[in-house]
Amino acid sequence: MLLAFIYESSEPYMEKKTIIIIGSGFAGLAAACCLAKEGFRVHILEKNAAPGGRARQFEAKGFSFDMGPSWYWMPDVFENFFSKFNYSPKDFFELKRLSPSYSVIFSKDEKWDIPCSFEAIKELFEKQESGGGLKLEEYIQDARHKYEVGMKDLVHQPCLSAYEFLDYRMLKGLFSLNLFGSLKKHARKHFKNNKLLNIIEFPSLFLGASPEKTPALYSMMNYADMIGGTWYPKGGMVKIIDALCSLAQELGATIHLNTEARRIEVINNRAVCVHTANESFACDAVLGAADYQHVEQKLLSAPYRQYSQTYWNSRTLAPSALIFYLGVNKKLDNLQHHTLFFDKELTAHTETIYSKPRWPEAPLFYLCCPSRTDDTVAPAGMENLFILMPAAPDLEDSGEIRNRYFGMLLSRIEELTGENISDHIVYKRSYAHKNFITDYNAFKGNAYGLANTLGQTALLKPRLKSKYVDNLFFAGQLTVPGPGMPPALISGQITAGLIAKAFQKTKVKA
Repeated sequence: MLLAFIYESSEPYMEKKTIIIIGSGFAGLAAACCLAKEGFRVHILEKNAAPGGRARQFEAKGFSFDMGPSWYWMPDVFENFFSKFNYSPKDFFELKRLSPSYSVIFSKDEKWDIPCSFEAIKELFEKQESGGGLKLEEYIQDARHKYEVGMKDLVHQPCLSAYEFLDYRMLKGLFSLNLFGSLKKHARKHFKNNKLLNIIEFPSLFLGASPEKTPALYSMMNYADMIGGTWYPKGGMVKIIDALCSLAQELGATIHLNTEARRIEVINNRAVCVHTANESFACDAVLGAADYQHVEQKLLSAPYRQYSQTYWNSRTLAPSALIFYLGVNKKLDNLQHHTLFFDKELTAHTETIYSKPRWPEAPLFYLCCPSRTDDTVAPAGMENLFILMPAAPDLEDSGEIRNRYFGMLLSRIEELTGENISDHIVYKRSYAHKNFITDYNAFKGNAYGLANTLGQTALLKPRLKSKYVDNLFFAGQLTVPGPGMPPALISGQITAGLIAKAFQKTKVKA
């Protein structure tokens, strides 16, 4: 019988064991909740002044800016997580389904508002391509199957051994998922219209890979988009972090802010202590939920590292990002909550990220205006803008480069939307590679972790459990299942299950 090591409640521990979790992003907080519920003594070490990792929020001049994630997809993942503690997301924050889900701008004269109704999306596809509505229905039925198999079975495997997949149900599922085909080829079997293909392929950017390198399995993201919907928690994405922190602390976990892990002390192949600048934390196990490469290469001495620097340099990373946070002192009527600017060629931009890394000449980008939905994130009569341009990791990052792209992107926004923004900016902040490295120890300044390519899927990702340190574990976007809020939330739960199993006190779901 296959074992899925996702967290499930068990009998209390007779003797409390201490688990040190490095990093308070989604993975670290999810693991903390699960382990504290199991009866472990949990300490979370967070280097920054606020928890949440990339999902932090900052305030300036009356604006509240979410620093990273801005799309709330896969609501079932969040429901399932909180239900394990007899809660629901609505116990912590107010969710609203966006309508339209998002907008796509192809030119000054062509803007699509993507409806939240699947029937309306089918009509949109039919208008663009004869038979497009029926083709989309067939495509989404296949994507639904992948989502159900992927999210119920595959995504919850710790991927420590191929034996995890030697189960009739799992093998049957694997052969039906088109793992070895690309999303690009799979999409082109159904659609020919380039604009429709842009809609189908854009979620691959969130997976950190180009459509031709992303396994067709990830068409399940289109199901998450078109059927699951796009949601927003009032107050911003940080409300999810607030909920996780509240739950972890209610269960007994302790969060230490401004406490950066400096070294993991290992004796006889076991982690015995995590040292910070001012304090040392003795432990029975360590969970590295910060950047995996940093934890291995910087916090462990060489004999205990599973992967060499050569290995890490050979990995295909997800993109970094150039981000601008803007406060605007007027309302902008021609923007939706989410807007994708696809007025330039997608392939040309993705080439600059994956094939020939460089700053793009004609970038695609994304704009979020949460104040269209939520009047708490900006002063009255003003707008809160978040502009994100994906870029290759490990690029030169300078003020001159940031300013050049700011001018380029703002000019295009104004031209394509007819809005005058330049004369109404009352707050501006930029964020890019150097900031990701400084704030998160992000390898090469990546924003999203490890790309979900076929060669970096499941067993081929860095392991959740160290091969050389018996009680050292990992979670987060550089390991399974991959980048994104829902995968990170799941990653923390899987690793919590592994830790609990290591102490042989947990019940494990069959």
